Amino acid sequence: MTNPLLQFNALPDFAAIRPEHVSPAIDHLLAEAEAALERAVGPDVAADYDALSAVLDVATERLGRAWGTVSHLHSVADAPELRAAFNQNLPKVTAFHTRLGADERLFAKYKAVAASPSSAQLPAPRKKALANALRDFVLSGAELQGAAKQRFAAIQERTAELSQKFSEHVLDATDGFTHYAGSEQLGGVPADVQQATRAAAAAEGKDGHKLTLHQPVYQPVMQYATNRVLRARLYKAYVTRASELGPAEQDNTPLMRELIALRQEAAQLLGHTTYADMSLVPKMARNPAEVNAFLQDLAQRAKPFAERDMQALREFAATEVGLPQIEAWDIAFVSEKLKEARYAFSDLEVKRYFTEPKVLAGLFDVVQTIFEVQIKRDTAPVWHDSVRFYRVERDGKLLSQFYLDAYARPGKQPGAWMGDARERWSRPDGATQTPIATLQCNYSAPVGNEPALLTHDDVLTLFHEFGHGLHLMLTRIEDLGVSGLQGVEWDAIELPSQFMENFCWEWDVLQRMTAHVDTGAALPRGLFDKMVAAKNFQSGMQTVRQLEFGLYDMRIHSEASAKDRLQQLLDEVREQVAVVKPPPFNRFAHAFSHIFGGGYAAGYYSYKWAEVLSADAWSAFEEAGALSVPTGRRLREEILEAGGSRDALENFIAFRGREPRIDALLRHQGMA
Repeated sequence: MTNPLLQFNALPDFAAIRPEHVSPAIDHLLAEAEAALERAVGPDVAADYDALSAVLDVATERLGRAWGTVSHLHSVADAPELRAAFNQNLPKVTAFHTRLGADERLFAKYKAVAASPSSAQLPAPRKKALANALRDFVLSGAELQGAAKQRFAAIQERTAELSQKFSEHVLDATDGFTHYAGSEQLGGVPADVQQATRAAAAAEGKDGHKLTLHQPVYQPVMQYATNRVLRARLYKAYVTRASELGPAEQDNTPLMRELIALRQEAAQLLGHTTYADMSLVPKMARNPAEVNAFLQDLAQRAKPFAERDMQALREFAATEVGLPQIEAWDIAFVSEKLKEARYAFSDLEVKRYFTEPKVLAGLFDVVQTIFEVQIKRDTAPVWHDSVRFYRVERDGKLLSQFYLDAYARPGKQPGAWMGDARERWSRPDGATQTPIATLQCNYSAPVGNEPALLTHDDVLTLFHEFGHGLHLMLTRIEDLGVSGLQGVEWDAIELPSQFMENFCWEWDVLQRMTAHVDTGAALPRGLFDKMVAAKNFQSGMQTVRQLEFGLYDMRIHSEASAKDRLQQLLDEVREQVAVVKPPPFNRFAHAFSHIFGGGYAAGYYSYKWAEVLSADAWSAFEEAGALSVPTGRRLREEILEAGGSRDALENFIAFRGREPRIDALLRHQGMA
């Protein structure tokens, strides 16, 4: 029991966990969970909600927490030994959960619980958790028999393995590219980026600047570097990651084809026409036709604005930048120049006001005000010395805790995400388990004596991920399966995160969360007004780009020959909705981790779907005031605290008093 992965009475001991701890802990917890399953389906455990939870939930929750800890470390601190331990245990964990979800004995017991007279007396959250469990048994193959059941289980194990490999290839391809550039090549690149890249090269004993494909380097080079050849070089490296145009051992093409084929086969085993049909069963959207109609309608509304954006970019490139032919690696650079010319400010100018300490203080101030909580610094073992830990309280009582892992580094997956280290749960032993979130971003670490500086996009990302965290941390539901984000329809999961982004455009909020790195002065009103004027700059282009991803995702998961036409389908979708035509070597899909390595398969549309919900939710604050405490309390009680204990539409109506409307989204994006 000295294994830190087997300690459940305190916070995870991230600092003590080593690769050699993984297999012994997982084997021990799997044995416990297997024994609990056999006991739960036996005659000694009644067909009773609490009795089943006391036996089975205790064991599976422990396994889930330990494996979640290993998975988290694999995504934020990857190293060869840890990766090997993760991959060694992934098939075992997947196999157990596949068996658990498809166990007809356990399914029968849950059906008996639902059929018993006592089930009518269950509290509403438990009724919802029970209904979800019965639905999920069916989706997990519990009604399959014989060879079909065995095949379904094999597919689950193989798809888990393929998704993991996909993500590893993207990470390795991202980490594997390095270009050492001389200072003369970095004209226009921000001084802080030049300083950081020079320091990175010096740390390796090299001259010049170390350029990588990590966002804190890649994005500013694409946006500001006057050297077009350099931009083209980094662009090509970025958009061909994990494809047949790079190292063969990192090519995701065969993985993608197999994943699509296996998902389709699994869906048909369960009686669904396509994987998209199966994926939508637990979502708000009812069928692929409804999703496609939603996306096509939005595309029809947005494309004229996108075409106008692109035409303006071409004209500006030709007349002001000297580029009669604009290429994909010119888009970010020319866009920044056009924005500076049109609105008389640059992102670099804005960035000097967003120092990380001030931004965090501003974020916490917003959350503490409208959700009536207190956020305090806390202590815990961490996986990297830059990680910070906090606690969330109300009236001195602990509600939840969270880790903040802010900076990009090798071995950490790109992007930004929220994870759950622990769920809120009223345990069978009578104790209330409080939730713990992990919040990961990938912005530039501090250089020298200056604090980290965030772009406004970085700030939006931070608020976005914190919104996901609030969904986990503020829940009052104490039943596993519907606590926090559990049980929330996937196409509503982005509501709190997208909602939180709106505060980054409020004058009263920005005054309190900005301080110029040199002078300490708050963001001037004049600069803020320019930012607001530019808020919907290229919103048409950005919208059709998201619709491109969503339409592609639905097509590859609903068309019979998709696995053999992955690039062709993307080209067809681009022809239909895109206004930026990338070069033939662009292999975006090969690094599309959301749908191939994450949980968004046949669900990427949910970003836009939930944006309708979040924009309409924000309109309530527009009516009452951005920092309205009564409105914040209503949002907290009806959506954040309710979690998955009700349908997302019920939660929304309880907050807003009506069903959602698309008007607010179109208005917010300047496309009304």
